[in-house]
Amino acid sequence: MAIQLSFLLLLALLQFPTHISTYPVSDPDAVAEEVNRSIRNATDAMRDSRFHSCKTGNPIDDCWRCDPLWYKKRKHLANCAIGFGKQATGGKYGRLYVVTDSTDNPANPKPGTLRYATIQKRPLWIAFARDMVITLRAELMVSSFKTIDGRGSSVHISGGPCITIQFVSHVIIHGLHIHDCSLLDGDRGSSSDVLDALGEVLDGDGISVFGSTHVWIDHCSLSNCADGLIDVTYGSTAITVSNNYMTHHDEVMLLGHSDGFVRDKGMQVTVAFNHFGEGLIQRMPRYVQTELVVSTLWYKFNLYTGVDPSR
Repeated sequence: MAIQLSFLLLLALLQFPTHISTYPVSDPDAVAEEVNRSIRNATDAMRDSRFHSCKTGNPIDDCWRCDPLWYKKRKHLANCAIGFGKQATGGKYGRLYVVTDSTDNPANPKPGTLRYATIQKRPLWIAFARDMVITLRAELMVSSFKTIDGRGSSVHISGGPCITIQFVSHVIIHGLHIHDCSLLDGDRGSSSDVLDALGEVLDGDGISVFGSTHVWIDHCSLSNCADGLIDVTYGSTAITVSNNYMTHHDEVMLLGHSDGFVRDKGMQVTVAFNHFGEGLIQRMPRYVQTELVVSTLWYKFNLYTGVDPSR
């Protein structure tokens, strides 16, 4: 067993150079200025109502929402991110996969289910055939070059384990309702051996980004999970978290693993246009050794701690 765990630890650490260490932006101030410039341009376009009556001043939304045929051009969304996660391509260069089956079988994922799509090795743009509630039976491990696009349907992931983005790159999560996430007794998901080797466990986050790069989380609603709503840790970088609506939770968003974890010093995360709503307590967000671009946050009700640095 010791040999097996040592091998898993080595395997996990070997993945870091591929996904992590080669991507820090040398001039983060330029990224911050680009974000601010995109917001100024979007605001100017909104004010010019003669030509842009549908504009909102949000550069992400204005990039695609004004097109009434957006659903025929879903992959254009990949061009709309801002900040450090702007280069996340998700499944832009892959086929469209439509989820038709809301069931989940981690041991034998069926074609048509969400899990079947997320474990594929090829790029995929994942959409949904209809409104659905998906109760996962194990943590949903999302592989590289995937977009999970909930636009056009009301898609809830709730009542079980939720989403983990672990040691991968180029993932986009958009438009999901993620709530009441927990761990099933005796089942910590398919990543537990690797995390055990690293001294970590899955702990019931809504979305966990762990040792990954080029990730964009946009327009999700999150509430009432066993641990964090969105945790970005273990040296993850090139991340944008935008336009999310978060309510009814204690430790909301953590950016960074711990004060003593060296790889966190390379983390670069943009947090923009997020709504921190009612029933929240702390970590909105909390960042540890992370270069952070924060723009336009809304806070409402029960605010105990907002942006919370840990140095």
